[in-house]
Amino acid sequence: MSRFSKDGKVKAETLPSTLQRSDEKAQDRFAATLDAAEEQYGDGERARRTAFASLKHGFEKVGDHWEPKEHRGPSDEQAAGGGADARPTAGGVDANSSKRHLYDLAKKLEVPGRSTMSKDELVAALQKANDRATRKARES
Repeated sequence: MSRFSKDGKVKAETLPSTLQRSDEKAQDRFAATLDAAEEQYGDGERARRTAFASLKHGFEKVGDHWEPKEHRGPSDEQAAGGGADARPTAGGVDANSSKRHLYDLAKKLEVPGRSTMSKDELVAALQKANDRATRKARES
């Protein structure tokens, strides 16, 4: 099932809610990759993981939506390694970005205690803040 209409626009209702609240480029990237992955792997988890991996190379999760990253590339160890290894994922947080960038996002999302956090702690706190924002947006 294609996620694109005849005029080439993404059908928003076919996307995860976080992408429905994201810009058109993020939606296009995810939808195109998911369509191609489903052709190759069939409908299922592997195709969705492939689409999210592609999305995370150019976008990072900020609160309840995805925003373009400053620099393209893998967002965490799992994305960098590829394959079926079970390395931890940062859930859309760009763990490879600078501590300053992570701090600025934590400030934007009003993460308490951010000024004393290490880089790894900021990543974990941002994951939690993103999850909270997504839950809240879904309830609305």
